[in-house]
Amino acid sequence: MFLQKLYYNAKPFIPRRVQLSLRRQRIRYKQPAYANIWPIDPNSDQTPPNWRGWPGRKKFSLVLTHDVESANGHDKCEQLMRLEKRLGFRSSFNFVPERYQVSAKLRKTLLENGFEVGVHGLNHDGKLYQSREEFVKRAEKINHYIKDWQATGFRSPAMHRNLDWIRDLNIEYDASTFDTDPFEPQSDGVGTIFPFRVEDDGEKKGYIELPYTLPQDFTLFILMKEKTPEIWKEKLDWIAEKGGMVLVNVHPDYVNFDGSKPALEEFPAQLYAEFLGYVKFKYFDQYWHALPKDLAQFWASREAEQTLKKAI
Repeated sequence: MFLQKLYYNAKPFIPRRVQLSLRRQRIRYKQPAYANIWPIDPNSDQTPPNWRGWPGRKKFSLVLTHDVESANGHDKCEQLMRLEKRLGFRSSFNFVPERYQVSAKLRKTLLENGFEVGVHGLNHDGKLYQSREEFVKRAEKINHYIKDWQATGFRSPAMHRNLDWIRDLNIEYDASTFDTDPFEPQSDGVGTIFPFRVEDDGEKKGYIELPYTLPQDFTLFILMKEKTPEIWKEKLDWIAEKGGMVLVNVHPDYVNFDGSKPALEEFPAQLYAEFLGYVKFKYFDQYWHALPKDLAQFWASREAEQTLKKAI
């Protein structure tokens, strides 16, 4: 925690190219040591107790999410929405309320087209969890945006998290964890490709946790410089075989839509489109495609049913 705090205090003064170089070196150093658990952790496939499967008896579930990091990403959201809609998909867009101007018109457009809007931290400055006092102060503002946007979900910036503190938020689900991702700053994974419940603590209600289960686009295409979505496909096939939840996080900030040479932190939109096409055609009618809020509601109902059965 001390090194993390030191890094985020110094980050504004570190040139972006240097930041990327340091992160790439870190991945190259760590990757061989974690080859047995990334991108697939073979021990994360344990099904929940009394598991009866996904709605409609589908083989696996599919959830698409987007964290919008900057004003640049905000301006690309409609392009990403149209790409997904054209291929028959829907997703959630998580916005940072106080880092850039979040357009009410954009939020309305997304909702009217069957997409979802969530909250992605407050400032995206790496300081949300630096102290309990700071988190409580920011949680009050985050709850304001959750209510104003009629959101039910939250994701922390940079996947920083304290699942106990997150109970302060008025949410139905959180999506700040992952099954396995040793390259994240807070690198401890939850070790499952299924949702799970963070229980009430006696004073504040719990919520459903939705871990992402495919590597993030930034890791694959910006840091590792992958030129194809093969790692995504490989992990998707494994999760489909195990009957789990495929949840991916793609940032519009890093997607290049105009076909020009991608900038330093961009990858071609075609890579994401290729992945969606792979899902759609290889697994036609085999997956339950749900918005995060719908999957969380399904999981909460399942948990409530299990609790009731135990009580009886």
